[in-house]
Amino acid sequence: MFSKSSIRLLSVLGIICFMLLVDIMPVLGQRGGRGRGQRPQESAEADTTKSKIKDYDEVITDEAITDDGVFKTHIVDEKLYYEIPTDEIGRLFLWVTQIAKNATGRGWGGQAVGNKVVRWDRRGDKILLREMNFGVVADEDQSIFHGVEVATFPSIIMAFDIEAFGENESMVIDVTDLFTTDVSEFSAKRQLNAGSLDRKRSFIERVVSFPENIETESLLTFNPGSAPETGRGRGRGGGRGRGGPPPGTTTVIMHYSMVHLPEEPMQPRHFDSRVGFFTHSRQDYGIDSHQAETVRYIARWRLEKKDPNAAMSEPVKPIVYWIDRSVPEKWKSYMKQGVDDWQVAFEQAGFKNAIIGKFAPSIEEDPEWSTEDARIASISWLPNQTQNAFGPHVSDPRTGEILDGDIKFYHNVMKLAWTWYFAQVAPMDKRAQKLPIPDDLMGELLRYITAHEVGHSLGLQHNMKASSSYTVEQLRSKEFTNKYGNEASIMDYGRFNYVAQPGDDARLIPMIGPYDKFAIEWGYKPIPGAKSAEDEKSELNKWASRQTDDPTLRWSSSFSYDPSASTEDLGSDAVEATRYGLMNIKRTIPMILPAISKEGDDYTELENLYNAVISQLNRELSHVVGVVGGVNATEYHFGQKGEGENYTPVPAAKQREALLFLNENAFKTPTYLLDYNILSKIEPSGQVDRIVQVQSRILTQIMSEDRVKRMIDIEARAEGKGDVYSLSEMLEDVRSGIWTELVDGRSTIDPYRRSLQRTYVQIMTDKIKGETPSTSDMRPLARGELQEVSSLIDRNKGRINDRTTRLHLEDIQVMIQQALKIE
Repeated sequence: MFSKSSIRLLSVLGIICFMLLVDIMPVLGQRGGRGRGQRPQESAEADTTKSKIKDYDEVITDEAITDDGVFKTHIVDEKLYYEIPTDEIGRLFLWVTQIAKNATGRGWGGQAVGNKVVRWDRRGDKILLREMNFGVVADEDQSIFHGVEVATFPSIIMAFDIEAFGENESMVIDVTDLFTTDVSEFSAKRQLNAGSLDRKRSFIERVVSFPENIETESLLTFNPGSAPETGRGRGRGGGRGRGGPPPGTTTVIMHYSMVHLPEEPMQPRHFDSRVGFFTHSRQDYGIDSHQAETVRYIARWRLEKKDPNAAMSEPVKPIVYWIDRSVPEKWKSYMKQGVDDWQVAFEQAGFKNAIIGKFAPSIEEDPEWSTEDARIASISWLPNQTQNAFGPHVSDPRTGEILDGDIKFYHNVMKLAWTWYFAQVAPMDKRAQKLPIPDDLMGELLRYITAHEVGHSLGLQHNMKASSSYTVEQLRSKEFTNKYGNEASIMDYGRFNYVAQPGDDARLIPMIGPYDKFAIEWGYKPIPGAKSAEDEKSELNKWASRQTDDPTLRWSSSFSYDPSASTEDLGSDAVEATRYGLMNIKRTIPMILPAISKEGDDYTELENLYNAVISQLNRELSHVVGVVGGVNATEYHFGQKGEGENYTPVPAAKQREALLFLNENAFKTPTYLLDYNILSKIEPSGQVDRIVQVQSRILTQIMSEDRVKRMIDIEARAEGKGDVYSLSEMLEDVRSGIWTELVDGRSTIDPYRRSLQRTYVQIMTDKIKGETPSTSDMRPLARGELQEVSSLIDRNKGRINDRTTRLHLEDIQVMIQQALKIE
């Protein structure tokens, strides 16, 4: 059960290293040579006395299950032995720990635990596993290097007796305890909220050794943990942290990967905040500065031209992604094309055939082929209901060099894809108007998802700025979208072209865009004559400065304050884009029932699809909310051509337009959602709550304290000069939209609007005296708005004939009185 032909892991060493790319662990490494990867002096002076050491055959018996690779591994009577060659002593390895399989309710398979750079050293008749710390560095020829060495002395994770010597003085050690006890450096107790590990219920499951890496799985059982502390407030993410009762006994499968780091480190490339690459950070005390400098290197594959003098050259070693045997046969060609789609980006960087998709050999062709082999980058398919895919990679933390990438598709990512597609663009594609969608369309969707995940495995972060690079007119153009796609980067979350209208014949699915080509060029194009990362900085700055004149080359993460960097959006004008998007939602609602109807099925999928369309409505309206009090961010550096302001408030006129749009399209009852042919099949009641949930979410977002404070700051910065959409004016506009019936002199208010009005009063009350009342001008302004509403009711309630409406308004006034009451 320990052979290479064993079942493949659900997820491999790349998953944890994706977390490494968001700076969870300090970056390791140092400049020049083998550095701390050298064989230590103590190894040279090792005592080779064998008096306490057994003969090889006594330890590694005939019953041993042996696998040859970077180390030989042997399983003998439930014990795991490593046979370490002498030339592997002192080599650097990246050790990656993850939870491969988890108990129900305890987390998920593939969950990150941690990453370490380790080294195997010999000390007499012992082998030491040591943790190397390269997060603090300096050049060896600088005096401060001695201080760095003192501060980063490698700790010993575990010590092992040499049990026997093999051929060429290879050293056999028993590493069973490394994988069946709770080693603090690799422990998952914190993630599992578990207690002590039970050694009697913990076992080594499998081990596979490859030329560059060893993959090991252990079944570990933890005793119940203690009850987590509660009531200590919220964490940085706004959640409540780990609450509730302590778990019972927890059994998991742990996956440990140990992979060689290159003996000759790749020349790194400095990160630039204008181009979105994953990075590795370290503190470099060798830089001539009056402070410790943080150095960040981008993650990228080692790509070198065969002909360094040619403008276009094939690489010495191309990037190859293998489509695994696990991928369903009918999707393989589409996923290969998703890999090959990136060739056009590498051509802009000067490489021909730099990235290639290939099909994995069959078991008959190569029974030893495995995606676990660190030399093989792959795309695999997991039989799991999770609606997702992910594109991690393994990197050398000293330089950022990507060593391996193993992209995983969960089976139900297909459901996610067709649900998105239907909810966003069904009116423009007849193939999506009857489910299940045909295979040719699903193949196109999988090709898009593959290309997106490959982008991550090439080192690229999401680019949430890209989807706002094109105008509404461009998004409706067949010629433009066929040439440039519907967003400037496939790494955005623009998804599908919901701005296009029936008859436009515009492209609906993202493709490799201008930013993707630019980013690959910036990250991978060789710079002739540059002998170090420092030598490249001037040229890289020139390339990044091209963003000034070309907005399609800009990059940004998602920020709540920046409407041009929203997720799931399209178009440079959120109001106009949403106007067209809502037209398509109105067309889509009556398509749902015919699309999902299948004789004999229940209405579960009908409800899911209906909810998906409502979620799309929520997203599009939220993009308009972002315009109110919004600040557009553009990354400029000192001396950049056309250098301007990094943060520019959205023009006041555009903010007013956005609020008016919300009054008309969010706060007025969206009756087009109330398709009773659907509602009567999926719920006995609840349509009022369903609609008000949409409206309440939008209203809560508008009144968020972050938005309020930005509007106050923008007004203060203007100092009365120029047009400003003030907080006071915005609140007046919201009031007029929520209380339209009273302003217009109507005699009745429908149940949807009554519920929304109660929500409005509650939100304003919370700003005055809730659990976390506003500390800004919002509090007095909220008080004033409630007073205005009460006065408005006083002026109009005499003409209200409908009893429910009259009692509703009286109840509103009671709520307002309680809100304004000083306690």
